[in-house]
Amino acid sequence: MPGGSEAFELCAKFCYGVSINISAHNIVPSLCAAKLLQMNESIERGNFVGKLEAFFSSCILEGWKDSIATLQATEKLPEWSENLGIIRKCIDSIVEKVLTPLSQVKWSYTYTRPGYNRKEHHSVPKDWWTEDISILNIDLFRCIIMTIRSAHVLPPQLIGESLHVYACKWLPCIIKVKSSGSSVSQTEESREKDRKILETIVSMIPADRGSVSVGFLLRLLSISSHLGVSSVTKTELIKRGSIQFHEAAVSDLNSYDVELVQVVLESFLKFWKRIYPGSVDNRNYLLRSIRKVGKLVDTYLQMVARDDDMPVSKFAALAETVPAIGRLEHDDLYQAINIYLKVHTDLSKAEKKRLCGILECQRLSPEVRVHAVKNEFLPLRTVVQLLYYEQEKDSKETSSTKLQKQHELLLGAKERPATRDSHGKREEITRRTSLAESREKGQHKTKRLDDKLCLDFEKKMVIRGVKEESIPGSMLNLDHKEMLIGRTRSYKSEYGSEKRR
Repeated sequence: MPGGSEAFELCAKFCYGVSINISAHNIVPSLCAAKLLQMNESIERGNFVGKLEAFFSSCILEGWKDSIATLQATEKLPEWSENLGIIRKCIDSIVEKVLTPLSQVKWSYTYTRPGYNRKEHHSVPKDWWTEDISILNIDLFRCIIMTIRSAHVLPPQLIGESLHVYACKWLPCIIKVKSSGSSVSQTEESREKDRKILETIVSMIPADRGSVSVGFLLRLLSISSHLGVSSVTKTELIKRGSIQFHEAAVSDLNSYDVELVQVVLESFLKFWKRIYPGSVDNRNYLLRSIRKVGKLVDTYLQMVARDDDMPVSKFAALAETVPAIGRLEHDDLYQAINIYLKVHTDLSKAEKKRLCGILECQRLSPEVRVHAVKNEFLPLRTVVQLLYYEQEKDSKETSSTKLQKQHELLLGAKERPATRDSHGKREEITRRTSLAESREKGQHKTKRLDDKLCLDFEKKMVIRGVKEESIPGSMLNLDHKEMLIGRTRSYKSEYGSEKRR
């Protein structure tokens, strides 16, 4: 007996004229039981089947929530409901109401989004229907969504919003991942159910870019490994997430899964390289996108750097994945490395060298370079490189100023009226020759100084056994050139004493 003893009791009461109550919650088992008992018009006019079908058409299908409740009741009797056409009639009624213009929506619906107050908002929200249909199982939900999509009336963003609402209701681990990164313990049956829901949701995401947010895609990707979804589903999530990666915020990235972020970043870079050749507007857009991603990754690195268990290999690998074109400056990267060095004080020299080797001195702002020179957590090699860069920069600026002044003198000499006598011409030629020789001598002198500094710097680098230590506080106020010369002399003295030993 479909519907069990409760459905049989309703049929028996109808036969004996006892008053019964029929609603959206019991009409499905009642109709199936009446059909089995052949309580139709051929036996007697006004029989139970005819009355139930009339109630179903005139009341159930005309209502919004009644149609959904009845469709939900068919889950217990799927075969009977399918054969009697109950499922198809309910789906058609629901889809028809979803596609109704907003101005004509008069029935009651559920909408409990934060910040929404029905009394304050007289207009019907575009996604008014998403929460009510989310109570259905994934198979019935898929039938409704695919029927709506086939009508080509609603924008893909609305379809994506309905998928997001459904995932948040049926995949509680997606909220868990967003808040803490940990996963709840599940039985194998529960995992199988969640796996089916996730794979079905991914298969229904519209192909239109931006139909769902990148944060939603990344959260689905975060739980996909835990649920053991198919490789096809995971690849699709990585692909779609990488295309929209430049739209992500740091809060969208899971701080407990650096490898996953790196996979999406590598996929984004492949996509970027593949479509980079094109129009100027397209290249400019892609360039802005990759720089947004570079900023995003450096900010994300600052967050994960505070994790005591974050290995240096993962941290450095993610930082190195960002191409040079993705960073206009290295201030954010320096901040991330500085945080990591402060938290992880037991790093080896090789690990510190790898981390700081990612930094480029010329891409640090002057303020950050001043901070880096005084940073006791940086290896001495990096500090010396910063000092050398500052000295070289100052030397170039000084040479440039001298050349500018000499150029102005030459221009002044050219503008001076020439005398007609040969003695005046000889003085003019002698003056110009003297200025040219002075400029050439200055350039040779600067070059010899730079060569000497480079040679001393290379000697320092090959010295073995010299212990890297932090910069003494008494030297912090010295000129960059004096600091570099003092460091080099100390290395020479240590190197000489080491050779005598």
